[in-house]
Amino acid sequence: MKVVAISGISGSGKTSLVKELSSSLSCPVMFFDDFVDECSYPKDMKQWVLNGANATDIKTPRMHEALLELRSSAKSEYVVVEEPFGKCRAPISELIDKVVLLDMPLEICLARVISRSIAQSEGDSTRNINQYLLKCNEFLRDAYIKTNLQARGTSDLIIDSVYSVQVLENIIINWLKSGAN
Repeated sequence: MKVVAISGISGSGKTSLVKELSSSLSCPVMFFDDFVDECSYPKDMKQWVLNGANATDIKTPRMHEALLELRSSAKSEYVVVEEPFGKCRAPISELIDKVVLLDMPLEICLARVISRSIAQSEGDSTRNINQYLLKCNEFLRDAYIKTNLQARGTSDLIIDSVYSVQVLENIIINWLKSGAN
């Protein structure tokens, strides 16, 4: 059994791709956001970015425990994990066999995050989008660039063109079936 991590910044298409791969490969999945809590991110994100945005500082101990358990119990050939930072975060890195980086242009990712915010909005989407854009200008853009570069260095397959989820799914499945070298 191999653990395949799908990494990339917010809006790169990780969640949609993980869901499609799970269906096609008949395998279990894990989503990073399911394990994020109030202690996961550094308290001062601006300072964290200025210090280099080290992905190891992002903590999800429950994810590590759940992935350990899933690795030992899964009966499928693959487990697909949404892990934005690839193999950059200890101790998660030791549990990942292959990393696929969705290295999408920042403006595409931003447009997707805004569209998602509008679609999921139960309140004032304009206010939520404005707050997100302010954070992007302050530190998120630099955080995305720095963490994406870190993930790039640990990736086994880098997809840097914009494709539909179905095309991405086919690329990854063919890559896995060819031995994923």
